[in-house]
Amino acid sequence: MYNNMYNNMYNKEVFIFNSKFSIIAILGIGTVLFYLFFFHEGLLAPEKAVKKQTTVTSFNQQKLYSDQAITPIPLSNVFDEKKASLGNKLFHDPILSSNNSIACASCHSLFTAGVDKSPVSIGINGAFGSMNSPTVFNSRYNFSQFWNGRASSLEEQVADPINNHQEMGSNWQEVLTKLKADKFYLSTFNQLYPDGITEVNIANAIAEFERSLTTPNALFDQYLRGNKKALSPDALIGYQKFMDYGCISCHQGVNLGGNMFQKLGVIYNYFTEQNTDKDKDKNNVKSNVGSNVESNLGRYSLTQKIADKHVFKVPGLRNVAVTAPYFHDGSIEKLSEAISIMGYYQLGQRLTDEDIKQLKEFLESLTGEWQGERLK
Repeated sequence: MYNNMYNNMYNKEVFIFNSKFSIIAILGIGTVLFYLFFFHEGLLAPEKAVKKQTTVTSFNQQKLYSDQAITPIPLSNVFDEKKASLGNKLFHDPILSSNNSIACASCHSLFTAGVDKSPVSIGINGAFGSMNSPTVFNSRYNFSQFWNGRASSLEEQVADPINNHQEMGSNWQEVLTKLKADKFYLSTFNQLYPDGITEVNIANAIAEFERSLTTPNALFDQYLRGNKKALSPDALIGYQKFMDYGCISCHQGVNLGGNMFQKLGVIYNYFTEQNTDKDKDKNNVKSNVGSNVESNLGRYSLTQKIADKHVFKVPGLRNVAVTAPYFHDGSIEKLSEAISIMGYYQLGQRLTDEDIKQLKEFLESLTGEWQGERLK
């Protein structure tokens, strides 16, 4: 009986010892795994993590995860040539404006990279617009049109400037009357559309022309298609930094943008009114003012949702080197300054002069060709 009691007590102590040992072993293994994972990933080593994130000195061919996220513009384009030809004439014809003074091409000249090179466009009777005119080139690849995305298609976009009192100052009834009085338009529309001249058909013809306006064969596209010598060493490093700093999170796809909405000022408030000149110099960036100015509200003007305040369609970066000035209000004249601002306000990075130089060289490689010549 004594032996049985002793054995039971011994077995309990062994069980307790084994249990404690197991717990200690589990905690020990867990600590090692915790250390390996979190310190290896930089989550508990902020200095190492920042260094890993911000120090990019060479091009790593193995890290080209964006080769799948970014695709070259197709060398061939699909559109209805006859309708596009009609749309071309309409695009350049001031007949769409109330006093026959403003055409689509007035703000989107094909000879200046599809923009007018002005902070904001000038419409009928010298009226100033409130937003910078985005390029018409490659607009077919945008998932919506206008900075706030209020038009879901190229066709829907056509109506806005025609009816806008600051742009063409006209209306559909006036436009229909003019076009039906023109023998060329009357004949051509009747040939191409069963119902002749209508609002829908006018918009379709112009949109079809805009679909023809793509700019393939940029140096970067040549690189994506296999010509590894197409980009300079600095452009390659700039491309690497474009990925590593996170620019690619918003600027990807065939147009390197134009396929999502994003807030201007993700990390820091771009529209703060309290930013002093001293702070601007310290940050080496430029902060706009006027948080509640209509043009700065972004999608909030459409949805009235606080979350949409200062949210805009992410602009495509194709031909960005030749489409200054920049941002929704055209307030930034130089590409290097735009890069610095984006790095700080969107990514929380204080980009060095070398960073900016290399990123700029990469962005310059996105300039494509139209009618066999590189855009200028």
